Amino acid sequence: MIVPSIDLMGGQAVQLVGGETRAIDAGDPRPIAERFRLAGEIAVIDLDAALGQGDNAPLIRELCRMAPCRVGGGIRSVEAARAWLDAGAVKVILGTAARPDILGRLPRERVIAALDARHGQVVVEGWRTPTGAAVPERMAALRDLVGGFLVTFVEREGRMAGIDAGAIGALVGHAGGARLTVAGGFTTAADIAVADRAGADAQVGMALYTGRLGLAEAIAAPLVSDRPDGLWPTVVTDEHGTALGLAYSDIASLRAAVKRRRGVYHSRTRGLWVKGESSGATQELLRVDLDCDRDTLRFVVRQAGAGFCHRDTWTCWSDAPGLDGLARRLAARATAAPEGSYTRRLLDDPALLRAKLVEEAGELADADGAGPVAHEAADLTYFLLVALARGDVPLAAIVEELDRRALRPSRRPGDAKPERS
Repeated sequence: MIVPSIDLMGGQAVQLVGGETRAIDAGDPRPIAERFRLAGEIAVIDLDAALGQGDNAPLIRELCRMAPCRVGGGIRSVEAARAWLDAGAVKVILGTAARPDILGRLPRERVIAALDARHGQVVVEGWRTPTGAAVPERMAALRDLVGGFLVTFVEREGRMAGIDAGAIGALVGHAGGARLTVAGGFTTAADIAVADRAGADAQVGMALYTGRLGLAEAIAAPLVSDRPDGLWPTVVTDEHGTALGLAYSDIASLRAAVKRRRGVYHSRTRGLWVKGESSGATQELLRVDLDCDRDTLRFVVRQAGAGFCHRDTWTCWSDAPGLDGLARRLAARATAAPEGSYTRRLLDDPALLRAKLVEEAGELADADGAGPVAHEAADLTYFLLVALARGDVPLAAIVEELDRRALRPSRRPGDAKPERS
């Protein structure tokens, strides 16, 4: 799998050769993150913090809200690492601070140890000072304390000189249960495929920024197909994970989907098919995932209009039930609820809606037994969803906020606030 990389200096995305020579100034990293997030996690490296010449912390916090980010660069303490996890980083990358006394106080699955290697030997201090330790030696000492390793082949970094497949395969074995990510030298989709087959992820920067490697080609690199037509079955889901239907992709449709950030597929009868182009039921492409066997894609989309199906239902198996279905119906009623309906009354009377929210929350708190609790929770949920519809807030935004909070290792006391008089 690919892990696109954004290296930051002075608030701008840059690419360095060998960690020293600035080769590319890519400008504002925000639109880059919007594009790269289609592939999944992004590595965001604060080069200024790593070099002790300031930092890009406010910008990185913003990027963490835009995309799932692995954050690295200048993280040298438990407190700094936990602060980034609290800020929404899905993982933190520690270099010289990847020591047992620090790693042991952090959630293992959220930590990546960065090992920079020149010809197999770990180097530090901006890749200038050899430590005398071999990479496998350091991995053996840390692999029970981290969820992953990032090994950068310094002699290949930024030079697009190709990869050392044998070295990658050997390091996967030394990583044990930790997932290996490799940086340095990745140039082609074939390079990424080789790493993936070995069990490693590819952190790629220069090849993407120069256009030598397309993002769609990088995402598709590990894919295989056993179909005579070579197509990849593509499961389409909404933000809640509800399956909307099944489509098919090829490299041309995937390239168009990634470029336009839309639901674009390969129709076996029409060729390139842009979902919703005629019906208005368009799709914003949020993420592209590969399954474990690397023969199926999943498109996570934000569906517009009546839904995915040509019969004007949300899914190809009828309208989806559940909270997301109810939330969509109430959102539609925010502009179309008939006069005299209770939903219309609540939407037009904020004081009534507030009173019902407070009333139902109290009744739920006092409920006892499975039946009464379910009944009162249903009442409160209805009024909650009306409040979301009134504020034009999708249910997915609430789920995303809860997911962000779940990433925080620090916990607040959670004491009740004093009641308002």
